[in-house]
Amino acid sequence: MQLLLPLTAVVLATTSTFAQVIQDQLHDQMKLIPDTTTSSPPPIKTGVGHFSEWSRENKRQFLIDWQQGRSSEWTLVQGNEGGDLDSMTAALTWAYHLQHSTQNTPNPIKAIALLQTPTDALDLRPENKVALHNSQMRSGHSDLLTINELPEDPQTLARDIKGIVIVDHAVPLRKWSNAPILSIFDHHKDQGAGPDAKPRIFEAVASCTTLVARQMLDELEALPEEYHLPHELLELILGAISIDSSGLRDATEEDRKVAQRVLERSNWRKSKLDKKMEDLDDELGKAKKDIDGLGVRDLLRRDWKGDLVNTSSQDTRAVSLGFSSIPYSLDEQIEKTGFKELFDWFAVEAAWTAQVGADISVALNKYKTKEGKKKQKVREIVLCVRSDVRIDEDKADGLFQTIKTAIENDESLNAKPWHRVDELGKRQMAWTHDLEDAGRKVIRPIIEAAVAAWT
Repeated sequence: MQLLLPLTAVVLATTSTFAQVIQDQLHDQMKLIPDTTTSSPPPIKTGVGHFSEWSRENKRQFLIDWQQGRSSEWTLVQGNEGGDLDSMTAALTWAYHLQHSTQNTPNPIKAIALLQTPTDALDLRPENKVALHNSQMRSGHSDLLTINELPEDPQTLARDIKGIVIVDHAVPLRKWSNAPILSIFDHHKDQGAGPDAKPRIFEAVASCTTLVARQMLDELEALPEEYHLPHELLELILGAISIDSSGLRDATEEDRKVAQRVLERSNWRKSKLDKKMEDLDDELGKAKKDIDGLGVRDLLRRDWKGDLVNTSSQDTRAVSLGFSSIPYSLDEQIEKTGFKELFDWFAVEAAWTAQVGADISVALNKYKTKEGKKKQKVREIVLCVRSDVRIDEDKADGLFQTIKTAIENDESLNAKPWHRVDELGKRQMAWTHDLEDAGRKVIRPIIEAAVAAWT
């Protein structure tokens, strides 16, 4: 696939500012290159639920309006690019609410959920597949709009649409920075984006879907006449809250209150809340763990979150940084490669990051070891820096050393070199650490700060 830029863009790229614009465009175009190794999908089985029918028709209308130049009428509700059940459900829920709560007003809202995950990556989270199947959605996810189905580059589309709503994420990805931020719902740290967004909700709950569902129910109950809430959507909401709160065992009081309100409107209204949420967590949690058959490439991309990060370098204003979260040790992953050797893991990793145009990739692995009768949680950090996208060899060496130093100097991590560190190649490093809660939310700010300060 050739990536061709207009002649005017090539001319403008002679300045450093426009050169970075072109780099950003290439980065996003690379992400949309289809995976030619994927086999043809099986025949589509039509979803039978009301929610599936609405979602498919909504997708159809969005594509019709885009083709006829009416993108400006649409609001895109988008979660994070990891595409977990919480992010997906929150986006679908709010898009449904926006449309139905305004359908009898002088200015009805056109809204669609955009899943920022490629279609062929959705099933890499088996819990999503189970939850969507239970909600009677179409097989193959043809009633959902995914990032690889967008008919226009996000940077261009962002200038045309009415705006975006962000759920389960504090800031929009850089490629959507041209779009107005209309609303934000997140259960993480407020990073200051969209100060004029309404509603703008940041609250520490187990599931972002809790915040979206609460706002939906509050507004629904305030309407002169309530619109229809399909039981399939309500059950999807309960599933998302359940899996993020471990069947309400890790729930806040708000998670519990909202789940009860949703349950009372669902077909499960006669069930006890705790029992139903435990059952959902058991079903979805079992599916979530069913990933032993995934290869290294799929493990890297199933929970990939990345974006362009600004630097302090005058020559390289931004680099692409991506994180994957993998529930296997690096040793276990090596056994999943074709040659079952260390070099092959890094070959697979390099092929994946080349496809998505990443300069820096960080694999965050977690697993358990058994010492006697006690299990111990162990985490790993695997760092790779490339030199073939935006930065040359010297700059890549400097960037790698900057990040490596930041990780090793962080006293809370107390990172120790991986046991086979002497076998690693150029700009490759791996560590282990025992900080149990130090997943992406902890590691990402450390690395982003190092990248931002890099000159």
